[in-house]
Amino acid sequence: MNQENEKQTLGIVVSGSLNKGIDIRLDSSACVEDMAVGRYVTVEGNKRRFFGMITDISLGVIDQRLTLMPPDISDPFMAEVITGTGTYGTLHVLPTLTIGGDVTSLIDGPQPVKTVPSHFSLVNLATQEDVELVFGKEDEKRFYIGTPLDMETRICLNLPELVKRSNGIFGKSGTGKTFLTRMLLIGMLQKSAAVNLVFDMHSEYGWEGGSEGGHKVKALKQLFPSKVAVFTLDEESSRRRKVSTDCIVKIGYDEISPEDMALLHQTLNLTEPAIEAVYQLFRRFGKKWLQSILEMKDSDETSDLLKELNIHESTYQNLRRGLATISRLPFLVPNSPDSPVQRILGYLDQGINVVLEFGRYTDITAYILVANLLTRRIHNQYRERMEKAIGENIAPPHPLVITIEEAHRFLNPGVASQTIFGTIAREMRKYNVTLLVIDQRPSGIDSEVMSQMGTKIICLLDNERDIDSVLAGASGRNELKSVLSRLESKQQSLILGHAVPMPVVVRTREYGSAESYKGFASAGEADIKKQAEKDIEELWY
Repeated sequence: MNQENEKQTLGIVVSGSLNKGIDIRLDSSACVEDMAVGRYVTVEGNKRRFFGMITDISLGVIDQRLTLMPPDISDPFMAEVITGTGTYGTLHVLPTLTIGGDVTSLIDGPQPVKTVPSHFSLVNLATQEDVELVFGKEDEKRFYIGTPLDMETRICLNLPELVKRSNGIFGKSGTGKTFLTRMLLIGMLQKSAAVNLVFDMHSEYGWEGGSEGGHKVKALKQLFPSKVAVFTLDEESSRRRKVSTDCIVKIGYDEISPEDMALLHQTLNLTEPAIEAVYQLFRRFGKKWLQSILEMKDSDETSDLLKELNIHESTYQNLRRGLATISRLPFLVPNSPDSPVQRILGYLDQGINVVLEFGRYTDITAYILVANLLTRRIHNQYRERMEKAIGENIAPPHPLVITIEEAHRFLNPGVASQTIFGTIAREMRKYNVTLLVIDQRPSGIDSEVMSQMGTKIICLLDNERDIDSVLAGASGRNELKSVLSRLESKQQSLILGHAVPMPVVVRTREYGSAESYKGFASAGEADIKKQAEKDIEELWY
C-alpha cells in the first residue's frame, strides 16, 4: 500500500460543524490503529475538495449493550463479524482549506475553508500530491523543514512570509529547539530571506554545537564560512574551543544607558529609586555617569552630591552594589577601542550573518545587558535607514532577524513595554527588523507580544499555561491542543502561522550527518558540498 501516491479510502462524513470540525465514520476496511492524530485527509464534497487534519480518534458501538456485555472474540470469525457490524471507529477532522473543485481554488490555489462538506462525503488519506499542492515544493522562497507524520513529502516554510513578522520556537527542555533554530537560520541564510544577528547564549550556533547524544554537530560558520561571522565576548573560551572569531567584542562604560539598567533591575536587585537615581546621575554626568559612580569615594563631596540630587544613601548603596556586579564582567571596559554596533552593522550590510557568542558569560545579567544594548542601537540605525529610504525613494535595508534565547526575560508582562524587543515585536516589520524568540516558558511572555508572533514552531509542552499561551487566538485551538499534547518528545513539532497555509505537524528533517550537511549547503558553497562528500566517503569506506 503506497499511501503517498494512491488514495486510501477511510470512510464517510457523518456529522460536524464549521467551528468544531467534522466527524468521520471509518470504513470497516480501515484499521483504527493505523490512524494517528496529526495526519492529513481529503474530503470529496459535492462541489469542493477539503483538506484537513485528524485531531481526535474514538471508538463507537451500534448497540450500547456491547459495552455492558462484551462478546467473546476468541473466535476470529466472530471478532471479524462484530468489528464490521457492531463496532466502528470515528475520526474527528479539522478541515482548514479547500484545494480544488471550485473555480477560486483552481485559480488562486488553496483557500481558507468557509463551509463544511455534505453528509456522507467520501474521505481519503491525503496523497503526496495533495500535500505538495497545499505546502508547495522547495524553491527559491520555500525551505524544507520536515515531513508530515507517516509520509515522506516535504513540508516547506514560506520564508518571505516568515520574516515579515516576529516568530517563536517553543518547547520544554530537550525537545530540539536548538536544532530547529539552526535549521530556520540556515533556511533564511540559504534563501537570502533575511540577514541574522544571533545572541548565542550557549555557543551553539556559531562554529559547532552539541547533541544530547554527546557528539558534535556543525553550526552556521562551518556550513557557510563566507556568509557567517562569529563575534565573541570571551576570547579565551573561543581559543580553547578552537573557534576562529571575526571580532572580539568590548563594550565601553559610556555605551551603557539608563534604559539598559532599567531592564536589569530584577537580576541586579535594584530598587525603583535606584533606577530613578541612574537617570538623575546620567543627567548630571552624561555618558560618563557609570565611570563617575564607580570612581566615587565615600567622602563629603559624594554626600553633598547625593543631597543635591535628592538621592538617599541606601538607594545609592543599592545602586553601587548592582553596578559593581556588572563592572566585574571582563568584556566591559572604561573605554572601548571601537564600536561593536558599527562592526556588527558593517557585516550585516554586506549580507553576512553575525553570531555573537557569550562563552563563559552565560549569566542572565550579561545576556540581557548585551542583547538589549546592541539591539536598541542597531534598531535605531535601521529605523533611520528605513525613514531615509522612504523619504528619498531608495531601496530599504535588507530584512534583519534578531535571535534571542530565554525570551521571557525580555518580553514578560513587567518589562515588555519598556524593552526594545517588545517594541520590535509590536512593530512587526515596520523598520525591516523582526525577532526570532526561543523559549521553554511561553506563558512568561506578554500576551500582546505572543499575539504578534507571525509563525510559531511548537515542540512538546507539558505545562497547561504554556500550551494555552502558544495557542491563544489560533483557529481550532481546542483541536490543536489535543494534537500538541501528543507530540513525541523529540524531532516533532506543530507549526502554525503565516509561513504555512495551515497548522502542520512535522517530523523535523535530519541534522548532524554528512548527508544532511550536503543538503543544507547552498549552491554558492561548493567547498562545503565537497567537504560533505568527503565526510560521506570517510564514513563508508
